[in-house]
Amino acid sequence: MAVSNFTEVIVFVLSGFSNHPELQVGLFLMFFFIYLVTVLGNLGLIVLIRIDSQLHTPMYFFLSNLAFIDIFYSSTVTPKALVNFQSNQKTISFVGCFVQMYFFVGLVCSECFLLGSMAYDRYVAICNPLLYSVVMSQRVCNWLGTIPYMIGFTNSLISICVISSLAFCDSSINHFFCDTTALLALSCVDAFSTEMVIYVLAGFTILSSLLIITVTYIAIVAAILRIRSAAGRQKAFSTCASHLMGVTIFYGSLIFTYLQPDNTASLTQAQVASVFYTIVIPMLNPLIYSLRNKDVKNALLRVIHKKLLS
Repeated sequence: MAVSNFTEVIVFVLSGFSNHPELQVGLFLMFFFIYLVTVLGNLGLIVLIRIDSQLHTPMYFFLSNLAFIDIFYSSTVTPKALVNFQSNQKTISFVGCFVQMYFFVGLVCSECFLLGSMAYDRYVAICNPLLYSVVMSQRVCNWLGTIPYMIGFTNSLISICVISSLAFCDSSINHFFCDTTALLALSCVDAFSTEMVIYVLAGFTILSSLLIITVTYIAIVAAILRIRSAAGRQKAFSTCASHLMGVTIFYGSLIFTYLQPDNTASLTQAQVASVFYTIVIPMLNPLIYSLRNKDVKNALLRVIHKKLLS
């Protein structure tokens, strides 16, 4: 499309799922229920870790950070989607769109590297249990908790800068939130260089963090196989089974969405995948990490017992 067709865009229209008006009420109810469970589940997990002293360990420090990220990156998308499901206009301002994108991309990238920090924590716990408290000191935990945010929001800032410099010929975003690939599809000019920057950033984030997790789990599996007793191997594996399940679900949806060969041509598929990792996974994480975790269940029972006796 010629650059001469460019007009300054000050408002975007989030047209994702708008082709099916009969689904708007159903989508609203589904998004609302999942968002409510997400906030209550993750907030409850954070409060439980905070008030139970037996959960004041590196593992639960990282888990509370994961719950924090899940609450806020879901909150950058879901409330606006809920409003749009009940509105005919479905608009978002230019600035609001890029603010939403900045926090969403930053928090998702942060979660990728936080999952890497959690994998390293499990590696130390299983491979060096006698030195665990020394290696995973408060200072190390603070760094392993802070670095993911630094990398994530640096990645997001670069993405915002390169995409916001594009000229947009259309204001209708074929998505239910301001995603990078959906905005790239609106560009008037050849956005090849911008697309390469975005794909390199996405590839670096997903593949480098996944490499960290993969190498860590290879070492963990090797250590578990050296344990002679079957009960010991089962106990060791159970300490990282929840994390491994969460990693598989999260990265599977991200890779399907952002590392396809021709992403801009499959935005409908991307929308469906985006629903899964933007609103479903944040709801599943507290269930994955608590229902399979005896420490969390015992802590919840202690809190309930204490409240009943008080």
